[in-house]
Amino acid sequence: MLALLLGTHMVYPADAPLARYDFLTLGAAAIQLGMLAIRLETLDEAKVILAFHVVGTVMELFKTAWGSWLYPEPSVLRIAGVPLFSGFMYAAVGSYLARVSRIFDFRFSHYPSRVLAGLLAAAIYVNFFAHHWLPDLRAALFAALGLLFWRTRVWFRVWREDRWMPLLLGWLLVALFIWFAENIGTFSRAWLYPSQRDAWALVSPAKLGAWYLLMYISFILVAAVHTPRVREA
Repeated sequence: MLALLLGTHMVYPADAPLARYDFLTLGAAAIQLGMLAIRLETLDEAKVILAFHVVGTVMELFKTAWGSWLYPEPSVLRIAGVPLFSGFMYAAVGSYLARVSRIFDFRFSHYPSRVLAGLLAAAIYVNFFAHHWLPDLRAALFAALGLLFWRTRVWFRVWREDRWMPLLLGWLLVALFIWFAENIGTFSRAWLYPSQRDAWALVSPAKLGAWYLLMYISFILVAAVHTPRVREA
């Protein structure tokens, strides 16, 4: 996806009969179908990725309507102000999480109640919308996340050897790389924040917090397919 964003930004013809955003949508769909065809993803994982499309597109529709960010180029394959390739970017996160959990044989110690974990994910998702009218509960949600998972370790297997790290740290590392990808995406003008209309600027590191919370929602969605397996501490 990042290669498509950068490549089309640099070389895609301005007068092409197919809009750049529509080309990105078709390219992303081809990647998804290709991964299924060569079995890099399973059908069950594809169902979760479809859920990412829905969750991500709903958020995109709401946030662009509020002016949080914008898609500056025209396209046909879009819903309101949101081109359809945007849903594939959320799906890429879900695809990554689903596959690494299978490939690296994730297991967890001190994993909390799945009901509480799911309720927290729902509260985080609602807050992404509600904070436009109500007080932002982000600090409280971070605190709840820390309390719920501070003892949780993710165990993974590399070359037959089990290793582990705190799950909270693992989410932070993935969120960091999503922030790197977001900077590449805005540099390619795939979407822009209001502060980037006139000239590109680095996305604020404060966005890491939002990506961290979104990473948690992503993890819970993936857990619907890859049920977290418990390893005794």
